Amino acid sequence: MTPSATALTQRSSIGLYSDAASADSHRVRLVLAEKGLSVEVVEVEPNGPQPEDLAALNPYAETPTLVDRDLSLYDARVICEYLDERFPHPPLMPIDPVSRAKAKLVISRIERDWYDLLMVLERQDKRGRTAARRELAESLTASTDVFGSGTQYFLSDEITMMDCVLAPLLWRLTHYGVDLPDEAEPIQAYAERLFAREPFIASLTTTEQAMRPA
Repeated sequence: MTPSATALTQRSSIGLYSDAASADSHRVRLVLAEKGLSVEVVEVEPNGPQPEDLAALNPYAETPTLVDRDLSLYDARVICEYLDERFPHPPLMPIDPVSRAKAKLVISRIERDWYDLLMVLERQDKRGRTAARRELAESLTASTDVFGSGTQYFLSDEITMMDCVLAPLLWRLTHYGVDLPDEAEPIQAYAERLFAREPFIASLTTTEQAMRPA
């Protein structure tokens, strides 16, 4: 993935407007990496100059925004589901409708219960951060049994979209001062398995690499 400071130039290829520090952009980059897709990336600073055509592609002029030929998509979940359907191998969502619906519900709960708190920590406005740190740590710890269910990844022995949502969140915990207690060790072990995967490493920006110094 090659960062650029200007508008996307190769409309015949997949392009992504991405925030180098945002978990929402990261989850899209992780899905792209899991699919082995080459993309043209434009890194967008939230408070910096905006690329020439981002506002025309996305009415909110926000990241992540995906461009695939004449199609432009925004909203991280919509983008990730599109990529899984457009490039079905390897699959990240179940094929049968019941299992697929259940996976979508899990992702919805991750977003509501944990991503909403992470968004508070990602904001430049520091109000509410202390409470968000505490609530996120407590909520994750209360779910330790799910992470220690005996599967290699989250509720599965294969990488799924649920892992692609969780990995960016877990990567940022230390950076934002979210400390998990010793009883949450299964979560830490699960996270390390994700972080060691080549697609995850490939998905990281320089900014994200600095969030967890070696």
